[in-house]
Amino acid sequence: MLLPQIHQPSDLKDLTTEQLTVLAGEIRQFLIEKLSATGGHLASNLGVVELTLALHYLYDSPKDKFIFDVGHQAYVHKVLTGRMDRFDTLRKYKGLCGFVKRNESEHDVWEAGHSSTSLSAAMGMALARDFKKEDNKVVAVIGDGALTGGMAFEALNHIGHEQRKLTVVLNDNEMSIAPNVGAMHKYLGKIRSDKGYLRAKDEVEQLIKKIPAIGGKIAKTAEKLKDTLKYAMVSGVLFEELGFTYFGPVDGHDLPKLLETFRQADNVDGPVLIHIVTIKGKGYLPAEADSYKWHGITPYKIESGQVVKAAGNPMYTEVFGQTLIELAEQDERIVAVTPAMPGGSGLFPFAKRFPDRMIDVGIAEQHAATMCAALAMEGMKPVYAVYSTFMQRAYDQIVHDICRHNANVMFAIDRAGFVGADGETHQGVYDIAFMRHIPNIVIMMPKDENELRHMMKTALDYNEGPIAYRYPRINGLGVAMDQQLVPIPIGTWEKVREGENYAILASGPMVQRGMEVAEELKRDGMNVAVINARFMKPLDEQMLLELADKGTRMLVVEEVSQAGSMGSAVLEFYAAKGLHDVTVGLMGVPDEFIEHGSIKDQQCEAGLTPENIAASLRALAPGKAWTFQKNSV
Repeated sequence: MLLPQIHQPSDLKDLTTEQLTVLAGEIRQFLIEKLSATGGHLASNLGVVELTLALHYLYDSPKDKFIFDVGHQAYVHKVLTGRMDRFDTLRKYKGLCGFVKRNESEHDVWEAGHSSTSLSAAMGMALARDFKKEDNKVVAVIGDGALTGGMAFEALNHIGHEQRKLTVVLNDNEMSIAPNVGAMHKYLGKIRSDKGYLRAKDEVEQLIKKIPAIGGKIAKTAEKLKDTLKYAMVSGVLFEELGFTYFGPVDGHDLPKLLETFRQADNVDGPVLIHIVTIKGKGYLPAEADSYKWHGITPYKIESGQVVKAAGNPMYTEVFGQTLIELAEQDERIVAVTPAMPGGSGLFPFAKRFPDRMIDVGIAEQHAATMCAALAMEGMKPVYAVYSTFMQRAYDQIVHDICRHNANVMFAIDRAGFVGADGETHQGVYDIAFMRHIPNIVIMMPKDENELRHMMKTALDYNEGPIAYRYPRINGLGVAMDQQLVPIPIGTWEKVREGENYAILASGPMVQRGMEVAEELKRDGMNVAVINARFMKPLDEQMLLELADKGTRMLVVEEVSQAGSMGSAVLEFYAAKGLHDVTVGLMGVPDEFIEHGSIKDQQCEAGLTPENIAASLRALAPGKAWTFQKNSV
């Protein structure tokens, strides 16, 4: 066994190419075994084993910088940089992160949970190297899916203009999470599949190698011939036109060929793009057969590939997907839009039922937002299905193109609140703060999966501007589902438990948490009301005035950033009314990034536990606005 002998990248340097090939097989088996217990991003990592080995074999990390676009493809990198013994803790609380993590290792130079950032980062590091007159290499690894992101195109344009020395490895596996879409994907497919071009290119390259080094004129003529071939066989030659020297396509699982290509690329002074073709899930048949399912997988049985999944109520995402089909059957104006997440957003059934009304734009959140604005202006009913964390990327378009135009776009915001093992880059806790202050938008969140269905009907019937319903990445409560969907009056809250003197104002899953706390405090003689504050904007001003008039001491409990939260809006409302003697406490996510773990771990880290909520209620004193601090109770 070679793998137990690898503790740092320098341990690879004395291995032969044959030994590296053997090591690649051992790494695949290691990942298959470890992730069967922990879950994680299996398919993408099985696809980059040879590539990662080649990088660490030829270059000297951390002096040379490896930048992975979306860090979940860096498990092999972690294995080779001294973290193999921590894989039992992968994606667990206080354990090994599922993404590249700068505070984990000096070899992790760039963190990314969102795609299309690597090329901009590589350019920044190449510029810094040149400013400091250093000589390290900079290598960015980006997938074909990430190239659909506008930020990647911006970086390609700048890199080609500046002509700094850096290497871009385009890992072409025909997949991001879902199958890729768009002109770039088709272009790469043309390069990948044109056998006549590949055969002729190899023949010309062999001819060039045979030319004696007798002067520049013959060499330049040969290079011109090679370029002419490219232009003749592949229309556009996009990367060459952008200023890159293009190598490829190269079999990304052929180690000798990879090593030869990287060595050739090192001889180029300017930017190089190496186009490698890999198989996502390589070496594990279930993952090769269904790389979408195995992109991010829960624990599984190695022999059969059967996923070990606890039975439970349908997830909010599933309820959203099925309800959208029901509504679309009634209203042909409904169009579903997703930025490369049809499966994660629960839209595969919708796509099957309404293929012509399902639009996957690729990893292009900004484009999706503006496109939805135009769809709405032309009388359609676009549903922008997006994770909360990815919605951040379209902030300007939400302000400038949707809300400013008062376009009737429906936002289906999935993964609202804590998300568990994906951690801080994926937490959906900031969307209220960055949307609440934008004019015209309505924001709501259901207490259970049945209320989500009614909110979707509310959004469909609403014709006065943008409206958002946000829901968590958890299973529903198992409540009965109403067959008849009715709209909820905009800006109305619901008292789900009567009480006196004290009230919990909660949204989403925190409503159920509030009910549990209220029942516990009943034993102490406290009769706490629980309010389903389902609209973050607009607030239920009438109920707020009634609570203030009765002298009710209120605690706002939310699984969102406390800064800019609905609780902040409540305090702003009372301040605007001149009601300064109202007692309001706030509980939410503190001003820090909450790392990976279970959702329960993350709620504990943020202080959103039943014990803390109960203690916070007891701590409320009349006439004080009070904010929870994790160490204050």
